[in-house]
Amino acid sequence: MSIVRPLSALTIAGSDSGGGAGIQADLKTFAAHGVHGLSAIAALTAQHTRGVTAVNVPPVDFLRAQIEACFEDFDIGAVKLGMLANADVIDAVANALEAYRPPFVVLDPVMVATSGAKLLEDAALDALRLRLAPLASLMTPNLPEAELLLGHAIPDLASMRAAAAELLSLGAAAVFLKGGHLPDDGDVVDLFANEAGIVEIAHPRLRIEAHGTGCTLASAIAANLCLGLALTEACSAASDYVHAALRKGYRPGRGEIVVLDHFGAAPAR
Repeated sequence: MSIVRPLSALTIAGSDSGGGAGIQADLKTFAAHGVHGLSAIAALTAQHTRGVTAVNVPPVDFLRAQIEACFEDFDIGAVKLGMLANADVIDAVANALEAYRPPFVVLDPVMVATSGAKLLEDAALDALRLRLAPLASLMTPNLPEAELLLGHAIPDLASMRAAAAELLSLGAAAVFLKGGHLPDDGDVVDLFANEAGIVEIAHPRLRIEAHGTGCTLASAIAANLCLGLALTEACSAASDYVHAALRKGYRPGRGEIVVLDHFGAAPAR
């Protein structure tokens, strides 16, 4: 009897010791979608719901070994990229992606934690633009990340639309620009942009200070791509999933940060 191996999703990102973001959130998201999750840890953080207290970046050779082990034994349908702390790490990841050419790469350009802690060295910004953006099937920045990538403010929805087009010029095939940071009492409006144009995806704004939403969105998109959804459908379904997980969120620590309920929001299968 022949064995059909399901597609796996690989996250290459940072670990969150508090369990709310990073690798931990990614693997929970993959599991909630019924997708086998793989991980290559690019950074270790000492972190809880009140902030990041320390960051350690493992040797690049060990990161490369983790990535190679995953590609040598599993059928990988999508790769999600998260916290990649410095230019050497970014170069190693880019080299691996160029060697293995996974079907989809979802790039979440993690730069600053919810607490305000800096998670990307200054010298790495150019490496992210030049090495990773052109390899991405989709890039998923929030507004502060997009402002750093583009070098200018994005104060309103009209500016967001122009910024989405600018971000495409960095080389990613598509962009999902998250609008949650806009100072607006109305719906949260995200923009999906590719060469065909721009689509708005809106949800009611929730007055919640949450942790791990960006990681979870990118991972849910990667999981949906493994499940066979088209990119636009994968983004829309992932956005719905994050909104549901936020509504069901809880506070496991002593801080005010809400952690998403991944399994309470799991899509029906």
